[in-house]
Amino acid sequence: MTSTIAPAPSPHGMVESPAAAIASRLHRSSTGRGGPLSDARAQFDAASRLIGLDPALHAVLSVPQRELTAMLPARLPDGRTVMVAGHRVQYSLARGPGKGGIRFSARADLDTVRALAMWMTWKCALFDLPFGGAKGAIAVDPIGLEPAEYERLVRRYARAMAPITGADTDIPAPDVGSGAAEMAWMMDAAPAHGAGWGAVTGKPLALGGSQGRAAATSLGVASVALLALKRAGMDPRDATAAVHGFGKVGRGAALELARAGVRVVAVADVRGGLRADDGLDIAALAQHVDRTGSLIGFPEADAIGSVDVLTEPVDLLIPAAVEGVITHENVDRVKARIIVEGANGPITSAAENALRHRGVDVVPDLLANGGGVVVSYFEWVQARQGWWWDVVDVEERLAQRVRASWQLVAHRAAADGVDLRTAATAVAVERVAAAVRARGSEG
Repeated sequence: MTSTIAPAPSPHGMVESPAAAIASRLHRSSTGRGGPLSDARAQFDAASRLIGLDPALHAVLSVPQRELTAMLPARLPDGRTVMVAGHRVQYSLARGPGKGGIRFSARADLDTVRALAMWMTWKCALFDLPFGGAKGAIAVDPIGLEPAEYERLVRRYARAMAPITGADTDIPAPDVGSGAAEMAWMMDAAPAHGAGWGAVTGKPLALGGSQGRAAATSLGVASVALLALKRAGMDPRDATAAVHGFGKVGRGAALELARAGVRVVAVADVRGGLRADDGLDIAALAQHVDRTGSLIGFPEADAIGSVDVLTEPVDLLIPAAVEGVITHENVDRVKARIIVEGANGPITSAAENALRHRGVDVVPDLLANGGGVVVSYFEWVQARQGWWWDVVDVEERLAQRVRASWQLVAHRAAADGVDLRTAATAVAVERVAAAVRARGSEG
């Protein structure tokens, strides 16, 4: 195993200094081309202009504070050994320990992890959590590994990241392709660095996990979606919705929307989509997926392409799968009046600009899908206290945080005459900048 650590760029260095060179390289790597990192930087720049962010603070917050990449051996089913990249990016630790999930995906390159870590920084600040932002990834498709080797790879990753993770430094959590099992393996693999059950969140209940954690992101997405419908003057019982992605986030959000009376007419997973004009029976669909592993073959619905769900003529669209699904190539066919980002970065900046010009309301990811990190915070607090809450208590506290953040962002957007994303990012950047300034580390 080999690893490289990029230290925090120092605003005090001369142009020729190693720190300045690192900052310059990171800046160049995230500008001048598309992708999640370019979009994240554009959003940060727009918020910085709105709040008149000091240039020194802008420089500090433009690049990650720390990165660790480790090359990990993995044995394939055919007996070959390959080296797999494992990343952890701590974007900012100004407000507290890093917080962010770990995804398992062959598409997870370092720039994507940097973008996700930046968004986590703003998300934690927006919900006023005492965390900085971080993100991790193992660039592998778990389906291509034997189960035992997959577990060994997760444990290797945990040991490689142990020098910079732990309950007081950086607390990993699940993300795309990972769940409670992976968090249990990680906690077990590097106990010396963990400070007990607070070292990771999203754990099994038997290892100090929190009630309500599994459904938290879905609940937050659905709650924000209902608030967005109300803001638009729409009764949920008269609204239609489409959900792209029927995994951990999309499935729960669809169930919650259906319970609130919204007619969910289209859903999709990676294998395809379904449509029913009178609305899908989401509870029955969830049972079908549990039995078969896919939406395919569900009766009383028409089969459509997965991407076709994004262009259904609905009031509310929830892209809840992965980043970059609405782009300049398909944005002109998107017909929803309101889009609530269940996934991180599902709309590119160019596509969002086009939507904004058409009057489509976009509720940004850092506001819409923050329920998961909020309840991760609750799990961390419970682990530190050794006192666990019941699910009603967890969900009530989550609802309070979501409502407060929604009201803050909606008010800021109206007061400044900006879109919800710029308003949410501005609130978050102000809070992170205040923490950097208070520490005296802005140069």
